[in-house]
Amino acid sequence: MAKIDDLLQSIVADVDGALGCAVVDLETGLLIGAAHNVPYFTNAYLEAVAAAAVDMLRGKNVRAVESLLATQRGKVVEKTIQEVQMTTANTLHFMAIVPEKPDSLVVLITNRKTHLGMGWAAVRRNMPLIAPLCP
Repeated sequence: MAKIDDLLQSIVADVDGALGCAVVDLETGLLIGAAHNVPYFTNAYLEAVAAAAVDMLRGKNVRAVESLLATQRGKVVEKTIQEVQMTTANTLHFMAIVPEKPDSLVVLITNRKTHLGMGWAAVRRNMPLIAPLCP
């Protein structure tokens, strides 16, 4: 896991305003890797954020909507959400599925001063480096 943590740390270092970056296994909800520069980002905190990300992209309600779409369209519809951007009072969250690893999610958290394009560019630019490090 050290290699993925090193890569994630380089993302945090490269993005102005970055607070942390992680990769989450969407099947298990476990962290594949994480790096941050915030003292209160404890393991318990990071695991809670990972679980929330799983709910947002693969949770019961998302699966229910996908099931309704599948019924209406007459074909399998699943794992449709590919990217999510979330904004809180103090942070921006960039979340994207790793294209080659559809059960792996990259989450980049920045302060609100980070340019949206910079956040997305960092996530997308590093996908080819992240993919081989995911299970």
